[in-house]
Amino acid sequence: MPTPSTSPSHGPVEAVTVLTSGTLEVTGRLTDASNVTLLAQVTLDGLTMPCIYKPIRGERPLWDFPGGPLAHRELAAYLVSEASGWGCVPPTVLRSGPYGEGMVQRWIGEPPDVDGRSSDGDEPGSDDVPGVGESGRELVALLPAGQVPAGWLPVFRALDEDGTPLAVCHADDPALAVIAGFDVVVNNADRKAPHLLPVGPRVYGVDHGLTFHTDDKLRTILWGWAGEPLPAPVTDGLERLRLWLPEADALDDLLSRGEQRRLRQRIDELAAAGRYPEPPDDRTPIPWPPL
Repeated sequence: MPTPSTSPSHGPVEAVTVLTSGTLEVTGRLTDASNVTLLAQVTLDGLTMPCIYKPIRGERPLWDFPGGPLAHRELAAYLVSEASGWGCVPPTVLRSGPYGEGMVQRWIGEPPDVDGRSSDGDEPGSDDVPGVGESGRELVALLPAGQVPAGWLPVFRALDEDGTPLAVCHADDPALAVIAGFDVVVNNADRKAPHLLPVGPRVYGVDHGLTFHTDDKLRTILWGWAGEPLPAPVTDGLERLRLWLPEADALDDLLSRGEQRRLRQRIDELAAAGRYPEPPDDRTPIPWPPL
C-alpha cells in the first residue's frame, strides 16, 4: 500500500520528482475556485502525495491577463521562489494529466477527502480561518480599531455587521515578510489571506496565476511593512535572483520577453530602494475579497 505524504517533510527536489513522474489520479474538485481546480494525488515508488491539478483547458480567459496560460505563471512563481532561496511556494510542475497539460502543486496541510473536505471534515486548505494553517499560527486577523496589539500591523479599516470599526491586520512575522517581498518581485495581483499557509516556522503562498504582468498590478493584504526597510532574507534573495536570471532559460517557455524584462526591473528597483513599496493611490491595492 502506498505511503501517504501529508506534510512538507520531503524536500523540494524529491517532491518535484514525485509530482512530475508519479501516476496522477483526480479525487475531487474545489467548486468555489474561479478556474477548474482539481484535488488529486500522485503516486511513485510507494509514495503517495496529495496535490492540486489545474488543467490549462479549464482556465477562464481574463481580459487583464491576456498572455500565456495562468499555469505557466504558477510555475514561474515557484522557480523564482526556489532561485531566491525563499522557498515560499510549494513544489510545482507542469505536466500532462487526465484533462491535459496543467499545473500540479503539492497540497499543503491535511490531505482532502474525495468530497473536497480535509480529513477533519472542514473545507480544504488553511482551515476555516483565513491565514491559519496546520501550525495554528494566525497570520491575518480582524481586530478592534485603535486597539491593535504589539506583533500586529494594520492594513485597512472595516466595519462589522453592527457598524463597529475594525482593523484588518496581519502578523509582524518574519516568514510573512519574505512573502511580501516575493509578491513585489512577481507582481502578485491576488495575495489574499486564504492564500497564506503557515506550516511550522514557514509560510507558503499559493495561487500565483495572476503574476508577472508588465503593468503594476500588486494587490495584497500584506501592506503592513509599506515604506519599511527590507529584511536581510529579502535582500539576500534579490541578489540571488540577479545572479540567476541571466541563466534562467526555463522562463523563456513560461513568460514573454516583456514580462521577463519587467521582472528584472522590479528586482533591481526593489534592491535599489531597499524598502517595501507604498500602496498606490491611483488604483485599488487590495484584492477582493481580501479574507
